[in-house]
Amino acid sequence: MEQTGNRPKSQSNLPDKSPASANPIASLPTIAPKRPPFQGLTRGLIFLGTTAASAALGLGAALMLPLPAQLAPRDQGPRSFSDLLANGFQYQVSRPVNVLILGIDRVPTAKPGTPEIFGGRSDTMLLLRVDPSDDSVRLLSIPRDTQVEIPNVGVTKINDANVRGGPILASKTVSGVLNGIVVDRYVRVSTDAFRELVDLLGGVDVYVPERMVYEDKTQKLKINLSPGQQTLNGNEAEQFARFRQDSYGDIGRVQRQQALLKALRQRLTNPTVIPRVPALIGAMQKYIDTNLSPEEILALVRAGRKISQGDLKMVMLPGRFSAPGEFAASYWIMDPAGRDRVMQQFFDLNSSGKSDSARTATSLRVAIQNASSQPDAAAQMRSHLAKLGFYNVYVASDWSDQQRQTQIVVQQGDLKSAEELKRLLGFGNIEADSTGDLESDLTIRVGEDWARQLKP
Repeated sequence: MEQTGNRPKSQSNLPDKSPASANPIASLPTIAPKRPPFQGLTRGLIFLGTTAASAALGLGAALMLPLPAQLAPRDQGPRSFSDLLANGFQYQVSRPVNVLILGIDRVPTAKPGTPEIFGGRSDTMLLLRVDPSDDSVRLLSIPRDTQVEIPNVGVTKINDANVRGGPILASKTVSGVLNGIVVDRYVRVSTDAFRELVDLLGGVDVYVPERMVYEDKTQKLKINLSPGQQTLNGNEAEQFARFRQDSYGDIGRVQRQQALLKALRQRLTNPTVIPRVPALIGAMQKYIDTNLSPEEILALVRAGRKISQGDLKMVMLPGRFSAPGEFAASYWIMDPAGRDRVMQQFFDLNSSGKSDSARTATSLRVAIQNASSQPDAAAQMRSHLAKLGFYNVYVASDWSDQQRQTQIVVQQGDLKSAEELKRLLGFGNIEADSTGDLESDLTIRVGEDWARQLKP
């Protein structure tokens, strides 16, 4: 896609020093040295790899930057990242931190390795929240076609903000859309990062739901994937992440990106990946632009090193597709009520001053997907939900893979309603991502645990 607008100037990878009033990116809290014994090496590596893999999708690869020499004691000389792992993290962050992650489209005229590679539209936009109080990570996907008003530009798609004014304008735009949330730092990642990272990891295991064929010569993107469970290399994984020619367009791509993140996390739990960490670090730095300082990077790594699979919660900005002829362009129209719910439950930001609670059964739209060996399991679940007072329920297409445990997928970010539904069912795992049926508030993906209850 041809890029338009003014190119942003090169951004420093050091903290922005301008006054807060002139810069929407606020400063992080003071970071103090702390020297506890290093624990949880494996989890730390998994977190590092996860954030690096995520950044290739537009999620947090800045945490993979090499350890700068200025962090080492002067009498010892430069220290490697391996030295840091051996001696423990010495920096901490004292409050939740929000990082805007921008995955940038290829700029056809930009030479590799130059600042101009970061001047394109944001193919992926996410807000990452690291909370040291409970070692949790929250991730909000903002569809690139979201209709917004960019300051001094006008009403357009949010992916144009980086082209018009770089990460500063992108951060200001996101803050305005998301109830004034403070964006502490930014990370921009060029598209080429993803391909190389996946290859270094030895590929990722992903289920491709349908035949995917598409070509974009401007972006040098050619997609040709067959359906089925398979191990994708870097080139194929990029195709899977960027395909948008199905009926769901950009929203389907958000779902696939979240599915890829799960696959990458699973890959990173493999002990064979740990020796590749130095190569991952070296490969990522040329693809990343950030205003996180080295100390801040280490603080965020330390804050997130304890996360487990259940501590990563993902959600997509709720909304709808614009109707044909509604606007001159095709947009994702944000749902303000859904936005407010996500900002409270995922980011602790309450714009109304009212406490949020689970919605009533009659107000929830629930989809059911069969992921069990029992053919009528979804229909049986629908009947069971009716007895519990849920009437706005429908059966969606079967899930591709059988599952042992039932999942309650929080499609629209309503965690409290998911918890209430789980309480009423008496079983099921809450899955905080956007891989459920798009028309639902919650998707119940019934597994073998439910099928066993149906057998006489």
